[in-house]
Amino acid sequence: MISLAGTLLLVVPFAPSLFDSCLSSSYHGNFIDGQTVNSLFLPNIACLDSWSSQTLASSASIAEAKHDIHQLVWVQQEVVEPSLLAQIQSFRPEFDSFLQRLVTPKRVAREQDILVAPDRDSEYELLYRTSTAALLSVSESTARTIDTILPRFWKSYLVSSSPVDYIPVPDEALKHVKEVLSNLRFNPEIAAIVDSISVPQMINDIRFLTGEDGVSGIMSRHSFADGSLTAANWLKARFEDSGATCELQSFLAGFSPNVICAYPSTTNTTATTVVSAHYDSRGSFGSTRAPGGDDDGSGTIAILAIARAIARRGIKFNSNVQIAAFSGEEQGLLGSRAYARKMREIDANITVVIQADMLGYRADGEPAQLGLPETIGTPEVTQLVASVSAIYSPELRVGYTAVSRTCCSDHQSFIEQGFPATQIFERAGPIADPMYHNSGDLSDREGYDFGQIKSIAKVQLATLLHSAGYEV
Repeated sequence: MISLAGTLLLVVPFAPSLFDSCLSSSYHGNFIDGQTVNSLFLPNIACLDSWSSQTLASSASIAEAKHDIHQLVWVQQEVVEPSLLAQIQSFRPEFDSFLQRLVTPKRVAREQDILVAPDRDSEYELLYRTSTAALLSVSESTARTIDTILPRFWKSYLVSSSPVDYIPVPDEALKHVKEVLSNLRFNPEIAAIVDSISVPQMINDIRFLTGEDGVSGIMSRHSFADGSLTAANWLKARFEDSGATCELQSFLAGFSPNVICAYPSTTNTTATTVVSAHYDSRGSFGSTRAPGGDDDGSGTIAILAIARAIARRGIKFNSNVQIAAFSGEEQGLLGSRAYARKMREIDANITVVIQADMLGYRADGEPAQLGLPETIGTPEVTQLVASVSAIYSPELRVGYTAVSRTCCSDHQSFIEQGFPATQIFERAGPIADPMYHNSGDLSDREGYDFGQIKSIAKVQLATLLHSAGYEV
């Protein structure tokens, strides 16, 4: 429990000036509502009165909890193609059905098949609601499995139980990115390295992770599923085959671990470049199948392809490199947030983070694309990735993706800790994959494009090589 009945909650559009007020000590994070980035505060009455008297707050929403707050959860609708939205009910019936499921005894086990929840876990309080977002107080057990009953195009984010610091990316942290960008030129050796990424190997890798090979036995990579543990151990072994030193890092009881791998620097430096993806998945409501071929098996096989290319060419890095496969993304970036907080606590010198999330779907008639974040991302890192794409994967049409405004991937966890980061995505626009958050998210289907995955993986690897420096 984080607060008692009577706690005040303030939801207000984000602005840096908010943190020049008394509100800064009660900040609990930024969250998306439609096209707006909102900040959440739990202020005391004196601070709220003081701030309200000095600020025009017509866009702010203030609520008072009528019951004790156990765990706050922010849920938000993602931007998807209108044709996909046409497949579901309108907002109100869909969301009301979700609220009804919150108070209905449910089964959710390790394969998205859970035990019947006790009555005390079925209580919730709705504290904020619009047509595209809501803030709820639920039990801790419900919060950790809420993704299994959410509407298909909604995602959940657990709110920190205590106030967090607002940490903008400092100018000093951007010096390296700006230097790499200013010196960026075509390198034929890098072009040869990235071109060596093997599509047949990526096909084998994704078929193992989705269970399509009939050998891995993976039915689901949901964060609680046995299949996610199989995937974690398999990924660790494959990354280690490439010469990395890896460990499985637990972050929350019941969740599969993060897979964190490192390649040492040949020079005496703390500078670290991170390439990442999330290997957990989410399936259809009521189904035990969650193959996650695109979300985010495609990003996972991209970083695995990068590791294989490193091994194939015998690459040694001039600065430290980490490859991370996170778990708990579908429950609200839980694995990456735990890891990014740990990196901030030790004052890690992370210079660039590039998160790959959903690279594989290409709609019929559209060119291969690379979507980059307009809002939730470090602009300098985003510009670096776009420039690298123009050099090494000119076949990709590069643009901003609406996903950056409506949901976030694990790069947000690093941005929250003041590290420069961005995301790479399959489309310069809203989500179009008809199998998104669906048990049919397999690789052997129309629209799943390994050529596009390779093109985007080339960009991620080329950016890594330019950022970290290397020798062969």
